Amino acid sequence: MKHARILWQGKPQHGVLEGQEIVLDDGTRVLESEAHFLSPIEPRQIFATHLTYRSRCVEYEMKKLPDAPAWFVKPLGTVSSHKATVARPKGCHYLNYEGELVVVMAKRCQNVALEQALEYVAGYTIVNDFGVHDFRHADRGAMVRVKGQDGFAPMGPYMVDAADIDPNTLELKTFVNGEVVQHSHIGQDLLFNVAYQIADLARLVTLEAGDILLTGTPAHSRPVNPGDVVAVEISGIGRLENTIIELDRDLVPVGIQPEVTAATLHVALAIPEDEAERRVAEARGGV
Repeated sequence: MKHARILWQGKPQHGVLEGQEIVLDDGTRVLESEAHFLSPIEPRQIFATHLTYRSRCVEYEMKKLPDAPAWFVKPLGTVSSHKATVARPKGCHYLNYEGELVVVMAKRCQNVALEQALEYVAGYTIVNDFGVHDFRHADRGAMVRVKGQDGFAPMGPYMVDAADIDPNTLELKTFVNGEVVQHSHIGQDLLFNVAYQIADLARLVTLEAGDILLTGTPAHSRPVNPGDVVAVEISGIGRLENTIIELDRDLVPVGIQPEVTAATLHVALAIPEDEAERRVAEARGGV
């Protein structure tokens, strides 16, 4: 079953998809094409991983594949929805898309065995885990300003019940202006499958109902520009679509400012680190 949250008569309402209509809890039917979508869930906490796809590690020419997932946390204010705009701050040029599968927890999950991990899943949805890499030098790698800006995690349009989805069989595609830019068979490409990621995190962090896990993105995350339309499709779940705009205000000139560093270019463009350093040196007038 596909679950949705939509804005109806000025209030958030829950419903399920039946054919081309969303049937709300009170029986009201709303055409899917006319629905004002909200995020299908209101997460309690958001956890996300680095470099969990083999294709992305190969793209970065890593000498050694990761031995385990590495985690970071996204603020709740990053959550937005299908058809919402995503704002690139003024002065920034490296806003990257990252199409990802999202795991939604159903109940308390603490130190569970790998074999039981999927029993704690309520369902799955889609996220585009945007990051602005002009702030890659900030926050000592905690990713707060890279991945934590308002609206940087549009989700939806639906959450599909865990009983209806085998995460190991799903296919992910990301599109920019209609052109496929990411394509991955999740079960074949993930270094650490969904069950492993749940069990790994829950050893030390108690997961509760409504917590979500962003499971990583495959190769070919690249920068997008205002006016671009970015869509993420995952088989059996749906299609999440968002338009890039420029933030409608200048950043107050305090604190760490956006800057194009070697880390910016290495991550945003997936170029070797030495090539990134050479480009930055050339741009600064170095040798």
